[in-house]
Amino acid sequence: MAIQILFNLLIALLWMLLNTNSSGSSFIVGYVLGIAILLILRKSWTRPFYLRRLWAMLKLLLIFIRELAISNFVVLGHILRPKLAIRPGIFAYETALTSAWEVTLLSCLICLTPGTLTLDVSGDGKTLYIHAIDIADAEELAAQIRGTFEQAIMEVTR
Repeated sequence: MAIQILFNLLIALLWMLLNTNSSGSSFIVGYVLGIAILLILRKSWTRPFYLRRLWAMLKLLLIFIRELAISNFVVLGHILRPKLAIRPGIFAYETALTSAWEVTLLSCLICLTPGTLTLDVSGDGKTLYIHAIDIADAEELAAQIRGTFEQAIMEVTR
């Protein structure tokens, strides 16, 4: 991925030099031209095209921001109710993530989302013990984590 980014930047800089124009618009045109050249040459690369991974990172960030906003309003709703009607609990979450980095990222994203907290990770890194402020159905909460954070992390890292 890094070599593709460097090639793309090199093509953009060469474009600026060939046009004897050092403006930002010339760099952008050169960068887009570099993307086109790299797309044409993508069969010769062993790794996937780097913009796919950048898009997956942006998607993970947007998913986190969405989940953060939703959970903030849910927790705020629990706080503002006259009677506290929550069902806190701890559940075990089996993850399909394999590397320590992926599990750590998932754990951090869960901790940063209000209303949930990763308490512990098993020794093999396959099970996360998560505390949630309101658990109506642990399987539903696990499916939500699997469908949002875990899937987006797999897209970024694989």
